[in-house]
Amino acid sequence: MSPASDIDLFAPFERDVILEIRTSQMKAMPGLKIQTGIDKKMRTGRIPVSFAGLDADEHDLVFHGGPDKAIHGYCCTHYTNWQKEFPEAAARFARGGFGENFVTERMNERNVCIGDIVSVGTDGVLLQVSLPRQPCFKLNHRFQLKNFAPNTFKTSRTGWYYRVLREGSVQAGDEIRLAERRWPKWTIERVQEYLHRVQDNAEMNEELAAVADMGDESRKAFEKRVEKLKAKKKRAAAAANGNSEEVKEKWRDFKIIERKIETPRITSFTLEAVTPDPDIPAPQMDVGSHVRLKLPNGLLRSYSIVSGDRNKFELGIALEDQSRGGSAYMHHQAKIGSTLQVGRVTSDIKPASAASCHVFIAGGIGITAFLSLLEIYQKIHYEAILHYGVREAPTDIPFRDRIEGLGDIVKVYDRAKGQRMDIKRIFEGLPWNSHVYVCGPTRMMDEAIKEAKRRGMGEDEVHFEAFGAETGGDPFDVQVFKAPAHAPAGKKTNGLNGMTGINGTNGVNGKNGTNSVSGGKLLQVGAEETLLEVLRKHFGDDDVPSSCEVGNCGTCKVTLRSGRVEHRGTALGDDEKNDAMLSCVSRGIGKIAIEI
Repeated sequence: MSPASDIDLFAPFERDVILEIRTSQMKAMPGLKIQTGIDKKMRTGRIPVSFAGLDADEHDLVFHGGPDKAIHGYCCTHYTNWQKEFPEAAARFARGGFGENFVTERMNERNVCIGDIVSVGTDGVLLQVSLPRQPCFKLNHRFQLKNFAPNTFKTSRTGWYYRVLREGSVQAGDEIRLAERRWPKWTIERVQEYLHRVQDNAEMNEELAAVADMGDESRKAFEKRVEKLKAKKKRAAAAANGNSEEVKEKWRDFKIIERKIETPRITSFTLEAVTPDPDIPAPQMDVGSHVRLKLPNGLLRSYSIVSGDRNKFELGIALEDQSRGGSAYMHHQAKIGSTLQVGRVTSDIKPASAASCHVFIAGGIGITAFLSLLEIYQKIHYEAILHYGVREAPTDIPFRDRIEGLGDIVKVYDRAKGQRMDIKRIFEGLPWNSHVYVCGPTRMMDEAIKEAKRRGMGEDEVHFEAFGAETGGDPFDVQVFKAPAHAPAGKKTNGLNGMTGINGTNGVNGKNGTNSVSGGKLLQVGAEETLLEVLRKHFGDDDVPSSCEVGNCGTCKVTLRSGRVEHRGTALGDDEKNDAMLSCVSRGIGKIAIEI
């Protein structure tokens, strides 16, 4: 970051002057319904300071405000740099643009440290630096620049928060003086380095988790990261020592404790762990999670979790018209008291925190993939819209109370009344900087994929979550090779025992079945089998991991060595399809060779 004027932003901070003091009332952001306090106006005269912050300054208490975020400070010298870097938005980069309370020109992220205690003015006010500001989508919307917010922490120009240690009053022109520096090593910029840019440094994460004066928001993020890195290290050590019990999928017994008919086709099931797992430090689910079930009839199936945690959760399962055994078992045989085995819980939905508006398109049982996410977004005041298509309303609406609880953000399309969801029109009318989430029948998914491609929307703007998949097709042969332990799926390795291709001279021994062939194994995938199912029969679950099993997540991706593939699912990008395939849904054409 270069100095924008004669102000030396590298100079140590001992004192500065408040150029402006700004406060605001909550109001709707332009073009949105959500409320914000970012539009702060300049104040004159003496302004009371309480432990909650400045007088008449309103906060969105979900993300801003509270003892650790009482007052926001920002270096106005940054604005000149923003104007140069984003000339198309230069007029919007003016003092107060970041929603700051204190406008200063010398204090900045390089000379302000976590825990600094400063005195302000002559009325005895004492403040302590508590947190770096965490940028959110409101900055994108304020400056009308998509994905602008990450630039603020990449360049360390976010500003910082103060907590109030001693109340009083302040006014523009007051001097800010450094009274005590408790953590000279941890400037705001250096904290951001490990909070955002270098997240896997175990030593630094542990050190930052121990900075007592850091506000909860950042300190707990470091604490959580420490726990995750320890668990990852433990798994890596177990794998290196050949301890398969530690690295293979862990199956737990759960009992069905509640069963409720939601619609003629959809039933909800609440499952509770027979023995709660004490090794789960934070049992909460990630948003959009799905879980693997091992049914008593031997089938493995994945279902979206509607709500709950890792020891107790609720599923919504639709009886498929052509069930292959999973939904039929759950609807016709599973009862209260039945025991099922529960495997890994995963999520492939990445919350789009940079988006100004979140647009959900769902059909039927597809709502289960997004219902908890919609409720979270409503709770944290994100702008959201749900377009929901059903066969007949309200008869075919599952979890009706919860959907009605979302209020006027829901638009229901009732097919029985001739109401058709117009996917093209929805995409044409997307609000600026929207993120789209789609889950529904194949026709709905195909239309949405087509419209997203037509508009050049990338993975950072649209998420597809299939709840079912067409997996059958023509039989095909597959020659399977085991990759070296260090080679991830989708990456080619050198030399497969002389193999040059399944149609070449160095591959198949000319026999069907599961005979070993030139270091690989030749298998057949039947018309009603998936490649994943066949691989599991011969190699076991742990050699072929999976999660959603409908082509959403990419967990079951295998390396494609040769041959043609009918690609299905949405987890692979176009640039990956020459070298990889999704074993849960995609099918080979004729003969293929893969590596697992």
